Amino acid sequence: MNLEAQHIDRIIEMAWEDRTPFEAITFQFGLKEQEVVELMRKEMKPSSFRMWRARVQGRSTKHSKKRTFDKGRFKCSRQRTISNNSISKR
Repeated sequence: MNLEAQHIDRIIEMAWEDRTPFEAITFQFGLKEQEVVELMRKEMKPSSFRMWRARVQGRSTKHSKKRTFDKGRFKCSRQRTISNNSISKR
């Protein structure tokens, strides 16, 4: 695994995001879930890795097949919609 520092930073950022599935990381960077775990273990402090691993383990949003929604991406009901490059008012 020979990645640029910028790619490593983005993979770590995606791995920390609750709603970004491992499949998205695989699609974008070609890393499987186990490789992401190994990268996180290598790049993070041990305490940070343990905290991340506890959060991710069993989290349905990190695995596409366990998600409760099928198509598109999750959107919170409180999130504003974007239309014509401006944030529309409710």
